[in-house]
Amino acid sequence: MSVVLFAGPSLAGLERPLPPIFDRQPPARHGDVFRAAQLRPAAIALADGFFEGVLAVWHKEILWALSLGIPVFGAASMGALRAAELDTYGMVGVGRIYQDYQSGKLEADDEVALLHGPEEVGYLPLTEPLVNVRATVSAAQQAGILGPCTVQAVMHSAIALFYKARTWPNIMQGIATSEASASDVERFQAWLPAGRVDQKRKDALAMVALVAELCGRDALPRVNHDFEPTFLWDRALAGWNEESAPATRPSRSAWRGRETLASLLDDAVLNSPQRTGR
Repeated sequence: MSVVLFAGPSLAGLERPLPPIFDRQPPARHGDVFRAAQLRPAAIALADGFFEGVLAVWHKEILWALSLGIPVFGAASMGALRAAELDTYGMVGVGRIYQDYQSGKLEADDEVALLHGPEEVGYLPLTEPLVNVRATVSAAQQAGILGPCTVQAVMHSAIALFYKARTWPNIMQGIATSEASASDVERFQAWLPAGRVDQKRKDALAMVALVAELCGRDALPRVNHDFEPTFLWDRALAGWNEESAPATRPSRSAWRGRETLASLLDDAVLNSPQRTGR
């Protein structure tokens, strides 16, 4: 039994190995769920996905996997977004981030966006997604570290930053010009290193635990989606089939070309207002 797991920064630097049923792949992009489904795994678990500079995972390829009877789970990042959009069709969402998108509490895609390093460094996160900032601030408030005004100041500072610049030092710098309590800010800075909440990782691990538990009990959900092909689907299918060698399982390195940290940083510069003049 094998489960294809698309995970990058949400599970970067794990201290314990994943259960052996998981075939971990890099963050998914357009066509990757289709290619995974061709292998007929027991399930597909989607945590992370690329979205800038390449096409993101397509809803239609997830629906196609479901039509083959393959359970598809989503959590943490791109997986939470797609699960909130497709749970009525049988995709299974897991975790707080999925629940917040599903309920409408979260709407913007950039809530889960972050900058990360390349595969060579294990997709190490370089910036902080808003969902983690929200979870951290909530924990600090519950612990009596932050008052309401300072909570608001932290969130305003974080939301004002472009996701590629959203780091805790930059967030704290933005608070300096607000009306936040100086004592709150000082306590928060001291509390933050140990108190920071990585909600994306928590949700991704919850998905891994759930899928492993269901596989262990032979209790994966049964899905029976009635797939309807479209012109765009047929066109995408033709392109994907041209890329795939018949009857050959793609190696890890063959799933896609790899972004490098340099290319990600170059993209940030090339698309900056200073560079484009906008």
